[in-house]
Amino acid sequence: MSEEIAVVSGKLDANGVFVDDVEAMAQLEERGFGDKSDKRLYLKDYEALFLMYASKMNVLKGKSQIQLDDLVEFALNRDPDAWTKFLIYRDLRSRGYVAKEGFGFGVDFRVYGRGEFGDKAAKYVVFGLDQGREIQVRKMWNFVDQISRMRKESIVAVIESRGEVIYYRLARARLENLKADLNSA
Repeated sequence: MSEEIAVVSGKLDANGVFVDDVEAMAQLEERGFGDKSDKRLYLKDYEALFLMYASKMNVLKGKSQIQLDDLVEFALNRDPDAWTKFLIYRDLRSRGYVAKEGFGFGVDFRVYGRGEFGDKAAKYVVFGLDQGREIQVRKMWNFVDQISRMRKESIVAVIESRGEVIYYRLARARLENLKADLNSA
């Protein structure tokens, strides 16, 4: 993990993993983790999975410490795309980016340029697809169009069968004159 943080303790309840220690909350929030609510910092499932994976968080359910596999099972029961989100999130964090929940395009994240979290708006919107999953071209076009209107760069993260993440930048293209150009050729 490129950003050094102390190991923190989290607690699991029906709403997910939260941290209620003031120092730990400040440390995590400063680095782009979680959302504050009622004197607690709630982590998205993929954030908690990442912190456990990186050995930066211990999670208690009641009085028992749970393992990463237990949290994966909990997350998958809540969201079938939890593993895909985790793989993308882990990859982005390992590259030094801060990723926050996206704008509702499915598996998507607002991604801040390196060192820009808290200072500037997100630069990218990354949305994920598992290798082999089909998506309609019209739907992809709509995603890119909406993201472009927000003045953000559209990135597709494709999860290969081995869990590697490959990124593709997408941009709007206007093909209006293509027919005229082809007819004149």
